[in-house]
Amino acid sequence: MTQFIVNGQDVTLDIDPDIPLLWALRDDLHLTGTKFGCGVAQCGACTVMLNGMPRRSCVTPLSMVEGSEVTTIEGMTGPEIEAVKAAWVAIDVPQCGWCQSGQIMSATALLQQSASAPTDAEIDAAMAGNVCRCATYVRVRAAIHDAARTLEL
Repeated sequence: MTQFIVNGQDVTLDIDPDIPLLWALRDDLHLTGTKFGCGVAQCGACTVMLNGMPRRSCVTPLSMVEGSEVTTIEGMTGPEIEAVKAAWVAIDVPQCGWCQSGQIMSATALLQQSASAPTDAEIDAAMAGNVCRCATYVRVRAAIHDAARTLEL
């Protein structure tokens, strides 16, 4: 049995503790916003927040989240996620959309941790682990700058 919190709800799963968190979220909890991309923590599509920090769920064994708080794209709330989502739409960031939940999670984490608007270098560092096969990186950066400006108002 593994007990943890997902999107503010207490969860107990009686499944193999070695299963990646990604599959527990998708298959057992039916939270399909977190995507499978590579399975080796290189693309970022599976990004969730683990105790408030971005984490690749495809390589995180379920046993590692015992007693922890996991937030998926479905459970994100607050001004940062709202600013990021609005900027994503305004700047038309997504193309195929597969990487978007991971991109949005990482962008939101950056803005939650920044005391001021991030520089291009800070954005590039925070987003380095998120691969976009459609290569929308310029729009991702522009959207993060836009979201940061919204948060400053």
